Amino acid sequence: MYGMKNACKTERILEVAHGCSGNGQEAMVRYRYTQFDEQAMQEAREQQLKKLFLQLLMHTGGNVDKALEWLKDLADRYNLWGDDMTPEQFKETLQEEGYITPDKQQKSQGKTTERQRMRFVPTPKAERAIRTDAFHEMFATLKQDSVKGDHITPYSGAGGDRLPETRPYIFGDDVLNIDYIHSFSNMIQHSPSQEDLSMTEDDLSVFEVEHTTSCATVLALDVSHSMILYGEDRITPAKKVALALTELIQTRYRKDSLEIILFGDDAMLIDASELPYVSVGPYHTNTKAALEMGQQLLLRKKHANKQIVMITDGKPSAITVGGKLYVNSFGLDARIVNATVDEAQSCRRKGIVITTFMIASDTYLQEFVERLTQANKGRAYYADLENLGRFLLVDYVKNRRKQV
Repeated sequence: MYGMKNACKTERILEVAHGCSGNGQEAMVRYRYTQFDEQAMQEAREQQLKKLFLQLLMHTGGNVDKALEWLKDLADRYNLWGDDMTPEQFKETLQEEGYITPDKQQKSQGKTTERQRMRFVPTPKAERAIRTDAFHEMFATLKQDSVKGDHITPYSGAGGDRLPETRPYIFGDDVLNIDYIHSFSNMIQHSPSQEDLSMTEDDLSVFEVEHTTSCATVLALDVSHSMILYGEDRITPAKKVALALTELIQTRYRKDSLEIILFGDDAMLIDASELPYVSVGPYHTNTKAALEMGQQLLLRKKHANKQIVMITDGKPSAITVGGKLYVNSFGLDARIVNATVDEAQSCRRKGIVITTFMIASDTYLQEFVERLTQANKGRAYYADLENLGRFLLVDYVKNRRKQV
């Protein structure tokens, strides 16, 4: 046992013999003991409470009061407050740090009285925190990637990451990509003698560079009633995927564009700031309307690649005919299916790839997705709720075109 001291605390490491290693040497287990820091413990507890609050805020559709009420119930039940925190103090902390703010509309209508508690609403900072948490959660099991800004393609060219392969220099190549070691080696080989070394253009070698491209994406999220049917919450994991993808594009693929639409009885365009608080409705599934709106949005973009990423757990059960909603929730209606598949073929003719993430295991539903994918020449993933986010984000970063 020996001591290690610094300005703020004392640490001790205790080494204990614990069996033998494979080479016959004694293996040691090392335990690190540090002085208890009550303030650090309280700060860590506060951070965990904030994360829990943001999760509950997403579940409540942005209702701050309900999220705080649920948090209080959980914290009281599992003793999460600690000795130096109360529900009111935590609410004040959220307000001071800019996560929540009083409802200005309520205040302007004169609804704030001494007997009536002021309602709060989430701020843009809370929305960003929810997106960031979802991003880190989705990427928790992924390996680090070297991509720095654009999508890598299988082709070499300007504007991407440097590769180890080299090729002869061509007029117009970026001089920053010259491989000097290889170039000097060529010079030595081509020079008649060591006393007469001279480099020519033919001696120069440059590193190959991966060609990169931009992408316009429409994310279509199913908000039909089946997303919460039978008491199973499918909408929250789906929202996390959408939030993580939004954060990914806004922070890492700044040249890309992202539009978000919800589809139930019809399709509706929403802002990214609304995504954390999306909830399902008593809707059917109008997949055709989602594909129609997705095409309209993407055809306005000038990006080299265009795609619709669709997250759904159910079959198409509605289409709009002559301005009226035609609905059939029983089985696969041939009229609805054919109209939806025709829309997928229209996307293909316009160069728009559809990637479908199916979170239902019914065989006849998978057969429909396969037909849709075949018509579009796109991609289909059959994933459960746990794998949905990982598969979606890995596919987007790697730009893989394959069916799983």
